[in-house]
Amino acid sequence: MKNLLIGRKEEKAVLQEAIESSESEMIAVIGRRRVGKTFLIQSVYDKQLAFEVTGLQNANKKEQLENFVLQLTQVSENTFPIKPPTSWLQAFALLITYLKQKPTTEKQVVFFDELPWMATHKSGFLKGLSYFWNSWAVKQNIVVVICGSAASWMIQKVVNNRGGLHNRITRQIHLSPFTLIETEAYLKARNLQFDRYQIVQMYMALGGIPHYLKEIKKGRSAVQNINQICFAQRAWLKEEFSRLYPALFANAENHIAIIRALSTKWKGLTRSEISQLSKVTEGGSLSRVLEELIHSGFITSYRPYGKKKKTKLYRLTDEYSMFYLKFMEDKEYEGKDIWNHLSQTQLYKSWSGYAFESLCLKHIPQIKKALNISGIYSLSSSFTYKGNKEEAGTQIDLLIDRKDGVINLCEVKFYNEPFIINKEYANNLIQKKRVFKTISKTNKQLFFVLITTFGLTPNSHSMHLIAQTLTLDDLFLEV
Repeated sequence: MKNLLIGRKEEKAVLQEAIESSESEMIAVIGRRRVGKTFLIQSVYDKQLAFEVTGLQNANKKEQLENFVLQLTQVSENTFPIKPPTSWLQAFALLITYLKQKPTTEKQVVFFDELPWMATHKSGFLKGLSYFWNSWAVKQNIVVVICGSAASWMIQKVVNNRGGLHNRITRQIHLSPFTLIETEAYLKARNLQFDRYQIVQMYMALGGIPHYLKEIKKGRSAVQNINQICFAQRAWLKEEFSRLYPALFANAENHIAIIRALSTKWKGLTRSEISQLSKVTEGGSLSRVLEELIHSGFITSYRPYGKKKKTKLYRLTDEYSMFYLKFMEDKEYEGKDIWNHLSQTQLYKSWSGYAFESLCLKHIPQIKKALNISGIYSLSSSFTYKGNKEEAGTQIDLLIDRKDGVINLCEVKFYNEPFIINKEYANNLIQKKRVFKTISKTNKQLFFVLITTFGLTPNSHSMHLIAQTLTLDDLFLEV
């Protein structure tokens, strides 16, 4: 059975509008490796695809041109005489000739997948694409889709192109991993029935990457699936980390070094801390690599509450990379039920707390909807105060600073049962609130929100402290 396209409502709308437009369109689709870019385009444009070619990884210009001609030969069913080109200008001239001869009454789509692999240094590919668009395609009833996993490259070389492709992109799509509700829908479409606690456990290890989620099998618990996908003898994700970054970035050593550095601290690192730990020199090189990792969706930058621009923190937010570095790399385990054992350890408790917090940060729109504040402008951040002799240090996982005079202080807890606030924890919250109010000097109303898996067991300690409680179901809201 052919897989259905799950979610992606906004992206599908953009692609459909391009087909219905009265003008030619050039669409840039950007997103990290394995996120489903190709599947999106092929699903929406199934009947309109006139030509499609995917770049070859680590191939030279001659090999890329041969691949291009082979695809052109295939779609023309050998009825179109093709002389092998020696340049991309010749290759695109052949494509124009083929498209002219192709009888059609509807808008055609030409799809260039993994563009950065084709447009190698000094290959002339972008000049050829510019010639194809400016001399012919722009005057036709056509949609040109260009796609790439190296997000920063796509933005710098294509979207912000200063040459013949300058301002030629008519629409952009930045494809993100699935949200929780999309993950649930994807699994159901594959006839996999899991409760939301099981889904969250798998999401925290694999993220919302469709290509990873495809490995989940029915009849296995979350623990069993993670064990099979990551720790079994021929586990599919065992070697993914070593392939992932080199496939996206030239000279990926610095990218990997920064990912490793960020995996050492849950809350994130400053630029100088990243430079020190990764050995990547501060300056242009560090800035470029950080930008590329952000655009590709592996890391996130944020400014803690009340901090200046120079204290911006960078945080590893790719679930698989964090999971791999914490539990898989250079680890030797015996036996078959490895994850079942590891999920009982203190390291797991520490990781799961962070992973759940990171998951919540990716679902801020759902949290705001559950709090009924979607229509109120707000800024989300975290708060950390190291403390001094006079004042104790404190940390707030997530705060939502609202324009209606309220700040929600969110406590995020990953538990396998309803959470109970005891006297010690209640005193800690009271202290946290007092320190935040003192240090921030805010006059806004402060409300505590507890975000936890199975909710809160009310008692005398929670009654006057927690304004609202959110559960897993709230993170699965559709927004």
